[in-house]
Order: sequence, then structure tokens, then C-alpha cells
Amino acid sequence: MTSTLLTEEQQALVEATLDFAQDHLAPHALEWDRDKHFPVDVLRKAAGLGLGGVYVREEYGGSGLTRSDGVLVFESLASGCPSIAGYLSIHNMVAWMIDTYGDPVQREQWLPRLCAMDDLASYCLTEPGAGSDAAALTTRAVRDGDHWVLTGVKQFISGAGASQLYVVMARTGGPGPDGVSAFVVDKDDPGLAFGPDERKMGWNAQPTRQVVLDGVRLPADRLLGREGDGFRIAMSGLNGGRLGIAACSLGGARSALDRSLAHLADREAFGQRLLDAQALRFRLADMATELAAARALVQQAAQALDRRDPQAPYLCAMAKRFATDTGYSVADRALQLHGGYGYLSEYGIEKIVRDLRVHQILEGTNEIMRVIVARGLTEAFG
Repeated sequence: MTSTLLTEEQQALVEATLDFAQDHLAPHALEWDRDKHFPVDVLRKAAGLGLGGVYVREEYGGSGLTRSDGVLVFESLASGCPSIAGYLSIHNMVAWMIDTYGDPVQREQWLPRLCAMDDLASYCLTEPGAGSDAAALTTRAVRDGDHWVLTGVKQFISGAGASQLYVVMARTGGPGPDGVSAFVVDKDDPGLAFGPDERKMGWNAQPTRQVVLDGVRLPADRLLGREGDGFRIAMSGLNGGRLGIAACSLGGARSALDRSLAHLADREAFGQRLLDAQALRFRLADMATELAAARALVQQAAQALDRRDPQAPYLCAMAKRFATDTGYSVADRALQLHGGYGYLSEYGIEKIVRDLRVHQILEGTNEIMRVIVARGLTEAFG
């Protein structure tokens, strides 16, 4: 991260977040991964720094930061643990959606507790039969007088079971994106249940479960935004969510690169430090260069989102694809530079590799990111 490009306020933000990551995340990351422990107490400490409502306006307890600030926050957090940083990105995406699309009563009801992380939040779009083709979702919301009744299953939901609030996309109309609406579901609503915790390759420090809605009856004021706006709300949230995950990839990969530098400086072979071998120095140079390029693209997309540039969704997709591919590649090369030690859990490199792999899948697969980018390139040609 090039500090000369940051304002004084952003530099202070980075330093505070890095200190938090190194003091409260990094020392426990391997243990949380091994034990599949979700450290809710540490999340609430993060909220004390304003990290529970990064983008939420200050009047509701948020920090009111920009997307350009937010990507700095999540890169710094991920240097301590990409899994926890990734969950915080999702929680903040949901809080932003409620702040942006909720009415004043909804904001006042939910945002202060989300910002304090007294309540955690999850985002529920994906279904067992509707992943990349999100507009094909089948969860139904049927109007019944002054209530909505939701029935369906959501898949791969981060924080499920631990979160108190769930923003759920459900079909209220006909097929396609225009028939989708967004709802806020509370963990205590009758009819809400959860599947078993998924056994995963990485992201083990947060739960991932199905969210099962079996006739969940909601008052009409749980509708977020207007009826039929759900898909637009979901995609709007994902623009920022993609930047958060991109930034988490940068932070995890940067940690892997830093560990590689230290390892090569400490280890000798054939009568010299490995760090003095030109072939390995070239590898390190390539890794640092690629991360710098990815960071620049993430910042460009964040600035576009801040100024509401019509090209922002295109740039967010581009940045998410490039940064997550680059982050995983850098982490994988860092493992190789560690030799056999990189394969051992105690060195922490293999955890970073496992954690970053899913970033190429969630918040829209990188194949779908290519679809979005290609559509932006070719739409003028019909």
C-alpha cells in the first residue's frame, strides 16, 4: 500500500486497522481456522473502531466512510485474517443496503445495533438451483393481507445461524429480475431455520449454512425498498461487496508476500541466503508488481462507485476479477517459495491460499465478472 497516495486521514485509518488486525486477528487466525470458531467478541471489538457500519451515515452509528476508504479498511483487516475480513465485508454490505434503501423507521430500528455489531447480518441471494443465474431464484414471498409469507432455501450464506438479520431476495412477481423483492428477516421469526454448518476448504472462521424459510410470516414493513426492486438492490449491494472481497484478496496476498520475504531472508541454500538468489528476487518483484496493479484497479473502481459513475458496475467487476485472481496467484506462489514449510499449517501460508480461493467464486464468480465486463465493452454494438 503506497502511503504517499493516501490522505492523512486515510493513512491514520490504515494504521489503526492494521494495528487491530495484527493485535486481534493475526495471533488467533490459525486457531480459529482449526477450531472453526467464529469470534463474535472480536467482531464487536472491531465495531468499537467503527468497522460495523463502515459506509453507514453517522446519525445511525456508522462511520460514513467512502468506498475508497473502505477498500483500505478491508485490505488491512485481511492481513490479519481474510476469513474474518470477508465476513465483515458482507456484514457491511447488508448494513449499507438497509441505510441506502430502508425508510427512516427501518434505519432507526436496525442500523444502530448493526453498527455496534450487537446484531450481525447476512446476505441471502444464492439458492441451491440459482447461483450465477441469480434472477432465476425461486424463493417466494406471497402477500397475505398486511403480511408477506416467505418460503424457500438460500445456499452458502455466510454468518447463517449467528447473524440476527438476513436481507433475503424473494420472488413477489413474475419470472426474471423485475419479479424480485428484498426483505429483512429476523433470526427469531417463526419458520426460519438453518442447515448444518458446511465443511469448507477455507473461510473456516465463519459459519456457512443454508437459510431455510418455511412459511416465514413478515409484517409488510419488512419489505426493503419497493416491491419489484429487490434484484436492483441486490446488484447494487454487490458492486460494493465485490470491492470488499477484492480488497480482502489484496490484504491476504500481501501478508503472504511479506511472509515470503522474511522466510527467504532467514533461509540459506547452496551457501547463500535464498533472498539473494536472482530467480527468487524476480518472482518477488512480479508478485509485488501484480499486487500494486490490482490495488490501483480496485481504487479506480472504488472512486467510480463513490462518484456514482455509470461505468462503476463494469469497473467493480473488472477489479473483483483481477484482484481475486491476482491475490490467489500471489498466495499460491508464496506457498511455493516456502517449499515444504508452506504446506504446513503452522506457517499460515496454506490457510491464506485456502481462504483466498473462494474469493474467485463468491460475490459473483469470476466467470460472471467477465460476462459483465464483456457486456460493457460490446453493448454499443448491439
